[in-house]
Amino acid sequence: MSSETIILLTTAATIGFVHTVFGPDHYIPFIVISKARKWSLIKTGIITFFCGIGHVLSSVILGFIGIGLGISILKLKSIESFRGDISAWLLIIFGFTYFIWGIHRMIRNKPHSHVHIHEDGKDHSHTHTHFENHSHFHEDSNHVNMTAWVLFIIFVFGPCEPLIPLLMYPAAEGSVADIIMVAIVFGLTTVGTMLTLVLLFHKLLNPNFMKKIERYSQPIAGLTILLCGIAIIFFGL
Repeated sequence: MSSETIILLTTAATIGFVHTVFGPDHYIPFIVISKARKWSLIKTGIITFFCGIGHVLSSVILGFIGIGLGISILKLKSIESFRGDISAWLLIIFGFTYFIWGIHRMIRNKPHSHVHIHEDGKDHSHTHTHFENHSHFHEDSNHVNMTAWVLFIIFVFGPCEPLIPLLMYPAAEGSVADIIMVAIVFGLTTVGTMLTLVLLFHKLLNPNFMKKIERYSQPIAGLTILLCGIAIIFFGL
């Protein structure tokens, strides 16, 4: 392996890492949704992994098509930018919808009391919520998890803008092997960083704190995702 290739692969790994860490949309949606919907660590990891693969693979395919057809780097970057706008607006729509649904669920789940009178004439009351005994039923059913599919679709549209120039350099040199290696290194770094951040925060978030805000977790998740989309559109994150 030439020193030039080593530098190129190191650059791909570095940019993949920085691109992910400084793009909060790469991990925050998974963290807040997994906690709100009480996904296990394994389920969270699997969903994050496949969304990450879809995210990287869509840009890799676009890059290969661009190389094959001789499309200029500026044209490809404009396509990636357009895809980024679509992804951001999908995040906004999904976040807003989830926020409204979360508010509705929170109101329905408002704690309330019931009074019970026993045969001896004594009475007592207890407080509960509508979803108290059913919170895990729907999550464990065999129905398609629409939340996971929506996240996957959003991430497939989400571009890896820095990958295109990285692919174009070895393409200009006529090195197919370097193109493939750059795509693999960038992809592994991006998906690996996503998984690390998501699973780390999933594990570190205080269970007692999550229990206290459990009733508000759905609207908080929706609002957080909405803000991620807004940050991408208006602040270029």
